[in-house]
Amino acid sequence: MKNPVFDIDSWKEISATLSRNKTRTFLTAFGIFWGTAMLSMLWGGAQGLQDILRRNFAGLSTNMALVFSNRTSMPYKGYAKGMSWSLTQTDVDNMRTRIPEIEAMSGVSSRSTTAVYGKHSKSTQIQGVENQFPQIFTPVIYEGRFINDSDERNIKKVCVIGKAIADEIFGNESPIGKFIALDNIYYRIVGVAGQLSEVQINGKIDEMFTIPLSTMRQAYNTGQNIDYIMVTVKQGHSPSDIMPRMQRIIRANHPIHPEDQQAIQSWDVSEQFETVDNMFTGVDILVLFVGFSSLLAGIIGVGNIMWIIVKERTQEIGIRRALGAKPRDIIVQILSESVVLTTIAGIAGICFAVVVLSIVASGTTVNNDVPRFQLAFQHAMIILITFLTLGTAAGIIPALKAMHIKPIEALNDK
Repeated sequence: MKNPVFDIDSWKEISATLSRNKTRTFLTAFGIFWGTAMLSMLWGGAQGLQDILRRNFAGLSTNMALVFSNRTSMPYKGYAKGMSWSLTQTDVDNMRTRIPEIEAMSGVSSRSTTAVYGKHSKSTQIQGVENQFPQIFTPVIYEGRFINDSDERNIKKVCVIGKAIADEIFGNESPIGKFIALDNIYYRIVGVAGQLSEVQINGKIDEMFTIPLSTMRQAYNTGQNIDYIMVTVKQGHSPSDIMPRMQRIIRANHPIHPEDQQAIQSWDVSEQFETVDNMFTGVDILVLFVGFSSLLAGIIGVGNIMWIIVKERTQEIGIRRALGAKPRDIIVQILSESVVLTTIAGIAGICFAVVVLSIVASGTTVNNDVPRFQLAFQHAMIILITFLTLGTAAGIIPALKAMHIKPIEALNDK
C-alpha cells in the first residue's frame, strides 16, 4: 500500500478533505491568519511605537535637570515672604567648580524679540545659551553650526536661526553669513537649527533665535541674571543625587531661608524618562498578552477542525485500517492536514503584517526619521515555527484517536 503522506495522491486527499469542510476550514484558516498577523504586527510594531514615543524626547539628555527660581515662601534676613529673585551666572560658575558629578551645564535666558530682514518683520523669541547647551539638548543642525565657546568667550554678535523662521524669511535662500536685526541689534547668522523633540522649554528651537548668553547679557543689560539652569550629570549619577548640593550653593548666594522648599524649583527629566521606560514595559507586556491570545485562538481552531475531520472520516479511516494501513500512516495523514492549513494561513498572515507595518512606517516618517515598524526575518520564522509546532501539537490528540479506531467499529459508524 502506498504511503498516504508522501505520494501525490495523498496531497490531493488532504486538499479534498479540507475542501469538504470549506466553512470550518475557512474559519480556522482565518483564525490562524489573524493570529499570525496580529502577533507579527504587534511584535514588529512595538519598536516602532517606542521610536515614536522617544521622538518626543529626541535630543534631550536622559540625565538632565532644569533649575529655576520661584517666589520665596518664608521671610529671611529682612526680606519678606513672596520675594522675587533670579539665578545668576555666579551660581552656574560655583556649581561647575564644586560639583564634579556635573557633565555639562548652561545658564539660559530668553525674551521676546522682533526680527527684521529687509521687508520682512517677525515677532518671535530669542534665547541666550552657553557653549555646553548642545551637550544637554542636542539641536538638529540643518546648515552652518551652533553657538560655540569662541562666540561665548568673545561676546560675538552671532545667532542661530530656527528652521521655521529661516523658511519663512529666506525661503530657499541660504541665510548663512547674512545679518539680521533683533531688537535693532544686528547679528550674523551662523547656523540654521531645529529640534526633533516635542518638548518645549520656552518654545522650540525651530521657532526662535539662539545667541551666546554673554551677548544676551550685554545686549539687554541683564547683568549676571539668568532665567534658568540646564544641567546633565555623569554616567552612574542622577540629577537627584546632586540637587541638594546645587540648592545649598544657590542658597549661599541668595537671601533664601534654608528650609524654604518653594523658592528653588527643579525638573528632573530623568524621572520622566523612567516613566516612559515603564510605559514601554507595559507595551511589551500587552504585546505578549494579545499575541498569546491570538496564538491560542488559532491553535484551538486547528485542534477543533482536526477533531471534526477525524469524526467525519471515521469510516474512511476504518477502511484504510482494514486494508492494511499502519497506525503511523493514519497519524501522519491527519497531522499533514494540520500542517498544511497552519503553514498556508500562517505565511499569509505574516505577509499581511509586513505590508501593514510598511504602510504605517511610511505614514509616520518625520524629517527622514523612520520609525522601526518592521518585522525581522528571524522573528517571522519564530512566529511561523511556533504556529507550526503548536498547530501540529493540536492535531496530535485527534490523530491518536484516529489511530485507535478499530476497523469493525469504523465500518458500523453512521
